[in-house]
Amino acid sequence: MDISVGAWLLCLFSLMIALSVPIAVAIALSSLLVMFMVLPVQVASVTAGQKLVTGVDSFSLLAIPFFVLAGNIMNSGGIAARLVNFAKLMVGRMPGSIAHVNILSNMLFGAVSGSAVAAAAAVGKTVAPEFEKDGYDKSFATAVNVASCPSGLLIPPSNSLIVFSVVSGGTSVAALFVAGYIPGILMGLSCMVVAYVIARKRGYGNQADSCPSVQVALQVVWQAIPSLGLIVVVIGGIIGGVFTATEGACIAVLYSFGLSLCYRSLSMSDMWIICKETAEITGIMLFLVGASSIMSWAMAFTGLPGMISDWMLSVSDNPIIIFIMMNIILLIIGMFMDLTPALLIFTPIFMPIAVQLGMHPIHFAMMIVFNLCIGIATPPVGTALFVGCSVSGAKIESVIRAILPFCAVLIVTLMFITYVPWLNLFLPRMFGLIN
Repeated sequence: MDISVGAWLLCLFSLMIALSVPIAVAIALSSLLVMFMVLPVQVASVTAGQKLVTGVDSFSLLAIPFFVLAGNIMNSGGIAARLVNFAKLMVGRMPGSIAHVNILSNMLFGAVSGSAVAAAAAVGKTVAPEFEKDGYDKSFATAVNVASCPSGLLIPPSNSLIVFSVVSGGTSVAALFVAGYIPGILMGLSCMVVAYVIARKRGYGNQADSCPSVQVALQVVWQAIPSLGLIVVVIGGIIGGVFTATEGACIAVLYSFGLSLCYRSLSMSDMWIICKETAEITGIMLFLVGASSIMSWAMAFTGLPGMISDWMLSVSDNPIIIFIMMNIILLIIGMFMDLTPALLIFTPIFMPIAVQLGMHPIHFAMMIVFNLCIGIATPPVGTALFVGCSVSGAKIESVIRAILPFCAVLIVTLMFITYVPWLNLFLPRMFGLIN
């Protein structure tokens, strides 16, 4: 296939993004126009329609709407406050205690909701008064919240890992879920290191002057256990082979709904809003998946992945250099594109190269998702950045400066994720999910 056809695909897509065309429409339309260049109009139209439908015809994708619904119920069901109190008990005595509470709360809430934006909003609203009361700089407080909330996209259940499973051709969801724990925890710990250093430098003290009594501590733990139990029930069932990821998502909905009823924190009007938001988010994600299926076919037909592979391997055949190139490209892409479409577009391009160089698909999944998680917190298209600023009322310009140290340390952590396979493969191998 003429290389110019692949170049046309990239140029048309980039032009549409520059013109602010919705990302899913840009993906589908640019792919369709390129298909018109190389195929009869009728054949191209039928093929695009087939790919749009078959792209979302996956049992694994059924897990997405249910995990989104469970996350929305959790977000509205009074779960965040209980997890924040539990986090205060765990890290509330450290220098910069509220910052560490925010980070740990984002990790916990992300683990039960699977959403970075939901964590940034729910946890951010809960801890914002605490930051203000203790005299923290608003920009620093917002940067802490924004930098740590993407950890929930790695700590399962994670919709991003489900999307990767589908687009990569059926990588085990259970193995991906288990593998996400260490990178997700490392992301949170990296943010804690930065928060600790800055807190010591600026003199941010402890939130509490005295340790809570045993009775108070036990009460906090007791209130948090039902929320944390979701992780044990869903992930434990998936790992143990009791049910699939999709069935686990349905159980997550029943569990979170039952928990919210016990807390008496949901009304019928709330459920209507939650279901509406879930339908909107699910529709957007599935349209992205279907549109990306058209682009994947168009890229394969034009030979674009092979062209990019040949170009990268012509620069160097050293895996260290190639992986650095991948990470740089993905970091730049993550600044301008949200995680899901970037994952759908670049997984088929980079994964064959990574596997050819000896990287396990699970390892590659952790690398690309961790990389794109950093983009969620960076301008100009960082969704978590905008949500975090809207919750705290801080100016984006000041938060961007405050978040730079966090991004720098996260990039260092990304290098460990990239070049130390053990961090990604230890848990899946321990549970016998991969060889």
